[in-house]
Amino acid sequence: MAARNQFALLGERRFAPYFWTQFLGAANDNLFKFAFTLLATYHAAQWGGVDPATAGFVIGAIFIAPFVLFSATAGQIADKIEKGRLIRFVKDFEIVVMGVAAAGFLSQNAGLLYGCVFLMGLHSTLFGPVKYSYLPQQLKPAELTGGNGMVEMGTFVAILAGTMAGGALVGHSANGPVFVAAATLAAAVAGRLVAHFIPHSPAPAPALRLNWNPFTETWRNLRVAPENRSVFLYMLGISWLWFCGSIFLTSFTPFTREVIGGAEDVVTLLLAVFSAGIGLGSLACERLSGRKVELGLVPFGSFGMTLFSVDLWFASRGLVPAGGIGVGAFLAEPAYWRVIADLFLLAMFSGFYSVPLYAVIQSRCEASHRARIIAANNILNALFMIVAALLATGLMRAGLTLPQLFLAVGLMNVLVAAYIYTLVPEFLMRFLCWLLVHGVYRLGKTGLEHVPEEGPAVIVCNHVSFVDALVVLAASPRPIRFVMDHHIFRIPVLSFVFRTGKAIPIASAREDERILDEAYESIAQALEAGELVGIFPEGRITDSGELLDFKGGIRRIVERTPVPVIPMALSGLWGSFFSRKGGAAMTRPFRRGVFSRIGLAVGAPVRPADATPEKLKERVLELRGDWR
Repeated sequence: MAARNQFALLGERRFAPYFWTQFLGAANDNLFKFAFTLLATYHAAQWGGVDPATAGFVIGAIFIAPFVLFSATAGQIADKIEKGRLIRFVKDFEIVVMGVAAAGFLSQNAGLLYGCVFLMGLHSTLFGPVKYSYLPQQLKPAELTGGNGMVEMGTFVAILAGTMAGGALVGHSANGPVFVAAATLAAAVAGRLVAHFIPHSPAPAPALRLNWNPFTETWRNLRVAPENRSVFLYMLGISWLWFCGSIFLTSFTPFTREVIGGAEDVVTLLLAVFSAGIGLGSLACERLSGRKVELGLVPFGSFGMTLFSVDLWFASRGLVPAGGIGVGAFLAEPAYWRVIADLFLLAMFSGFYSVPLYAVIQSRCEASHRARIIAANNILNALFMIVAALLATGLMRAGLTLPQLFLAVGLMNVLVAAYIYTLVPEFLMRFLCWLLVHGVYRLGKTGLEHVPEEGPAVIVCNHVSFVDALVVLAASPRPIRFVMDHHIFRIPVLSFVFRTGKAIPIASAREDERILDEAYESIAQALEAGELVGIFPEGRITDSGELLDFKGGIRRIVERTPVPVIPMALSGLWGSFFSRKGGAAMTRPFRRGVFSRIGLAVGAPVRPADATPEKLKERVLELRGDWR
C-alpha cells in the first residue's frame, strides 16, 4: 500500500462494485429527496401544502425515522447474512420503492411520495451496517482510512450528482416530475446491476438468532454500545457531526430562498459546493494521516467547523434577499463568494472530522459484532438528527433567523467538542503529535512496513530531543507505549501526551528502585497483551548529537518476554529547539526555523536472541547515517 493511493482501489473487484453500488444508491436518495423538497418548497400548494420554510426539515425527519426504528434489526441481519447477497436484496427493494415513487410523481400524489421517503430511509437503514462493516472485511488496515475517504468522497459526490440532477429535472419544464420518476427508477436498476459483481463476503455470525422486535433490539443495542467506552464516545462524535450536518443540509433550500433570494439553481450550487468540500476533505485524510487511522485530524476538523460556521453568520448578516436571482447573478455578486467559501471550508473540515472516526470504529470493533455496533451508531446518528430537526424548527419558530441558527450550531460545537475531548484525551494527544510533524517539521518516513500490523514488539530508537516519542508516535501505524525517564514524563504539556499514550515512567536503580521494577513489570504486561513498547536504550537525550552506548535494559526485556525488536533512527532533530545542541533545550526558539526537514528510518525486526545492546546500536547508527 505504501506505493499506492486510495484511487487504486477502484481497479479492484473487492472495492469497485461496492463503491459504485453505494454511489448510485446515495445519488438516487438525493435525486428523489431533493426533487421532492424543491416541489414541496417552491410549489407547496400543489405538493402537500407544508410550510415551505420547514418542508425540508419534515422530509429529513421522515427519512431518518427508519434509522431509529430498524437499525438494530438491520445490524443483526448484516452480521448473520453474507454481505453480497444482502446488498443485492436491498437493491431489489430500492427498485420497488422507486416504482411506487414514480407513480407518486406522475399523479402528483404528495402522500405517496412522503411514504416513499420513509421507505427510502428504510432502504438506507438496511444498507448502512453492511456499508461500513464490509470495508474492514475486504481492506487491509493500511487501506482503511483511504477506503473510508473514498466512500465519504463518493457519497458526497453522489449527493452532488443526485442534487444537481434533481434540481435540473424539476426546473426543466412542466414535465419535470415525469423526468424525475424515470431517472430515479433508472438509477435503482443501475445500482442493482453493479451490485451483481460484489464478491462473496462471509457472514461473521451466521448462527446469530435474530430478534425481530425492533424496539427491544434497539434498546439492547443502546445498552450494549457503551460497554466499549472509547468506541461509544467515537460514535457520539460521529452523531454530533450528523446533528450539525443535517441542520446545514436541510437549511440550504430555505436559506437560499429567504436570505439570499435565489432560485432553485442557486440551491443546487450551494449543495454542490458543500458536497465538493466534504469530498475533498475526505480524500485528503489519507495523505494527512500517513495512510493510517489518525485521530489527530478530529480536533483539527472540529476547529474548522466552528470557525466557518461562525463566519457564515457574519457573511450572511448584511444580505438582502435579491428576489429569485439565478446562478449567474449570484456569482456576479462579491458578497456571495464569502458564503461560498464558508460553506466549502466548513464541509472540508467536516471531512477531516468524520473519516478518522468511521475508520477507528471499524478497526476497533470485534468482527462478529461490527455490523451491530455500526447499527447502534446509526441509531444514535438518527436520534441526533431528529433532535436537530426538532431543535432547528423550534428555534426558527421562536424567532431565530437561519444565519443565527448557523451561529448557534458553531457555538454549540465548541462546547460539545470540549466535552468529548475531555472524556477522550486521545483526540488531543494525537492532535499534538500530528501538529508537531505537520505544523513544525516536515517528516520523511522509510521502512514503516517493518512495524507489524498486530502482535507485540519492542521499538528501539536513538534519543535526540524532548519530542522524539511524539515524532515516532505520529509516524507509527500503531500506538506505542514508550518507556521514558520519569522526569521527562512529568514535563508540562508533554506529560499530557505521555500519560494519554500510556507511557511507562522509569528511573535508574540508583534513583528509585521501586519505579524501575514497576516499569519492567508494566513492559512485560504490555508485551504479553500484544502491544508495541518503545524504549530509548541510551537512557538519556544526547548532548553531542552522537549515539551514546545502549544500556542493558533491552536484554532484560527480551529475556523475560522474547519478542522481535524493531530498530528505528531519527534524523534532523539535532540542533532543533527541542535538542541540547549549544546548551539547554527549549531555550532558543526558531533555532532552525519552521518546517525543517526531519526523518524516521525503520529497520527490519531483529530476533530476540540477537538483540544485544551493541548490535542494536550498530543497526540504529546504520539507519541514521551521517544525518543527525
